[in-house]
Amino acid sequence: MRYAQGGGLTPQGQAARERVRMLAADGFARGEKHTVIAKRLRVSVRSVERWHRSWRDGGQGALRISGPAKRPKVDDHDFAVLEPLLLEGAVAWGWSDERWTLARVRLLIADQLGVSMSIRGVWELLRRHGWSCRQPARRAVERDDAAVAGWVKETWPQAKPPRRRSGHGWSSRTKPPSR
Repeated sequence: MRYAQGGGLTPQGQAARERVRMLAADGFARGEKHTVIAKRLRVSVRSVERWHRSWRDGGQGALRISGPAKRPKVDDHDFAVLEPLLLEGAVAWGWSDERWTLARVRLLIADQLGVSMSIRGVWELLRRHGWSCRQPARRAVERDDAAVAGWVKETWPQAKPPRRRSGHGWSSRTKPPSR
């Protein structure tokens, strides 16, 4: 994606790019050559030419940030409706376990808000609102943590092989040293 369309730049990055374009506009007003402006601002000549066309057609306003390329499909108001539904849990919405997968959230958004989103869009939406990815711990229901801790302390040290001695040796375990 080209940076003029957002390009993944942060608002600070977009503001920095706008300052560079405004410096170029000052050079256009003074009648400087494109190559001189490009060298001074450390950008390509093609960018300067593109900015000059925009500046010539629309003035400095044409070089300003126009905002994000498009507004999100699910805005903050819609997410305020969606979040309590997510907090109810996946079982409340008919799934057999409590895992909210991106595909399940996508179906919930389509069902409740009437908006079709991609899996990537769902992930960006959740991340933008502070949700994170968590993997459930896979442990047996019958697991006895005290018994596991005792085994690790008592049985494992006896079962594991002894450490190798430090000192001179050779790289091959099957062939003794030749000299």
